[in-house]
Amino acid sequence: MKVIFDVLHLYYLPQYIPVVSELKKRNFEVSYLFYESADLLLNEIAKKVLNDLDIPVHYVHKWEGAKLFYEAEKADWIIFGNSVADLDDIHRYSKSALMQHGIGPKSCYYDVSESQTTVRFVEGQHRLSRLQSLYPNGNFVDTGFAKLDPIVNGEQFEIDLQSLGLDPAKKTILYAPTFYPSSIECFDKSFANQFSDFNIIVKPHFFTLTKRKYQKQRLLLEHWSKSNNIYLASVDDFNLVPFMALADVLISDASSAIFEFAALNKPVVWCDFYKLRWSYRGVFKFRFKQRLDSDIQFFNEVAIKANSYVELLEKVEQSFSSHLAKSNKIAAVVEKLAGAIDGNCSIRVTDYLEENS
Repeated sequence: MKVIFDVLHLYYLPQYIPVVSELKKRNFEVSYLFYESADLLLNEIAKKVLNDLDIPVHYVHKWEGAKLFYEAEKADWIIFGNSVADLDDIHRYSKSALMQHGIGPKSCYYDVSESQTTVRFVEGQHRLSRLQSLYPNGNFVDTGFAKLDPIVNGEQFEIDLQSLGLDPAKKTILYAPTFYPSSIECFDKSFANQFSDFNIIVKPHFFTLTKRKYQKQRLLLEHWSKSNNIYLASVDDFNLVPFMALADVLISDASSAIFEFAALNKPVVWCDFYKLRWSYRGVFKFRFKQRLDSDIQFFNEVAIKANSYVELLEKVEQSFSSHLAKSNKIAAVVEKLAGAIDGNCSIRVTDYLEENS
């Protein structure tokens, strides 16, 4: 069986990697297709990351090139991480599957199924039911969230606190904000000093580090990185999973990371404050509400909420005891939104691909 994974961005890889590993165990032919950008440095970083994964890679510049490649390869399955055009053409020679790279509260989680793949692998009965209601002709299968399998299965990662220049004697905060709407610009320049009792791993979204419009965010991140209790992840640190394994508590905003970290039975602080563009404020606030899905309500059930940066330190300190008190309730919400957290999600995905090829 031949399976090709469509890699529009590097941050799709953590969701793909456990499934690729399972496919390789069964001796299937697996490869990646990656879209090069106009940024030569970014392409170099991507090629290094992909080469280190030791999987064949084909490079294209645009969708048209990818489509020609897929037509020539005639793979059994093509796995996408987002919606794509021309699926009717793709389905003349291959089946398609959608594996979303995140399980966050943005409305695009549901919208991407307007273009319907042969199957979409989803996480939990809540999302399954909603997708079936929105797209009654779609094919949705609850497999859980494969990205978390390596942590659940106790896999060892190449990094540790010492290799990041951090203090193993301290508790570790993972700050993983999304790119928009983001909390980054609401944080103080003295963030590192105010949280000096903690190690801080800052793992920004890929777009924060690569797109010109987020330059102000990068300036603040670079200022923080000068402190000895902060490790700032770079573009080639594409995988959040090893950092989640190291951290004791997560701080995040409108990011899928909140559900992911809660699924690992660790405390989360939700920053419910954001730097909004003028086009998302005042009379245009409806755009902000449209961008975020109603699933964001579940953040209240799995995280402790900070309404402003001023509250953040207190909420981080509270999060440990709060998490213990709510752990059973959190586990039930996680199962509802992320599916089974049993380390076998990639096996279920692979079983489906094999049985339906």
